Amino acid sequence: MASEPSQPEVMTHRVRFGDNVDAFLAEPARAGQHPTVILLHERYGLVQHTLDLAAKFAREGFVCMAPNLFARHPEQDRLAAGEIQAPIPDPQSAKDLGDGIDFLRREVPSADASSVAVMGVCQTGRHPLVLAAARPDVRACLVFYGAAQPRDFEVTEHQPEPLDTVISRIQCPVLGVFGEADFLMTLDDVRRFRDTLERHRKSYHIKIFAAMPHGWLNDTMPGRYRPKEAEEAWRLAVDFLHRVDSGAYPKDRVRWLFESDSAIDYDPSKNVRLA
Repeated sequence: MASEPSQPEVMTHRVRFGDNVDAFLAEPARAGQHPTVILLHERYGLVQHTLDLAAKFAREGFVCMAPNLFARHPEQDRLAAGEIQAPIPDPQSAKDLGDGIDFLRREVPSADASSVAVMGVCQTGRHPLVLAAARPDVRACLVFYGAAQPRDFEVTEHQPEPLDTVISRIQCPVLGVFGEADFLMTLDDVRRFRDTLERHRKSYHIKIFAAMPHGWLNDTMPGRYRPKEAEEAWRLAVDFLHRVDSGAYPKDRVRWLFESDSAIDYDPSKNVRLA
């Protein structure tokens, strides 16, 4: 592994595993094994925002690997610039992410990869669920403004199983973070996602943040970034992982928590895409 300049208390590396998948690995500098997170990127691929979040997880005490799910795509620069989009087929992501877990177990002594949490954002929001449906060693799924768009419920060439079926097979709790002003999904869409989790008796914590647009966690996009709420959402994610690791979601119990703050005259047609 070739080391890159590291932040205080954090070691960062570029790694490669499986079918030529490149990834960014951030580890706490202190000795010992640490709980592990796989962080999935937005539609732009493995850009700086995702690298920053991975390092932020490491500062919180987690080993964090951020794989490039577009690793085999020939136009990385155009993806990063948002000029084009590329699909992420469910079977391919399950294979790549499963290879990532196996790599962490074999090659990263600091990673406690006996169970791994997976966080997806926007386009990759559904993929923690896809992986958890295939592997019972996923300990938690974190979904940031994804997995609830109408298209996520469609069966397509790239999504060969209904989301309902995928969710029926997961064996871990789910954190869902959404925004009231998201132009890609309505509150009805989020409730559909919630209802699917409840129908299959899956533990979850879902929070809808008031007035938040799509992508408000991303501090490289000033038009949509909301510092206060981004920090609150980040603390929610870290606290959720700590709750999972402390046994707050026992296998023999189902725990549901749904929080929503929205206007009495909520109108999703007024939600717009911000830069």
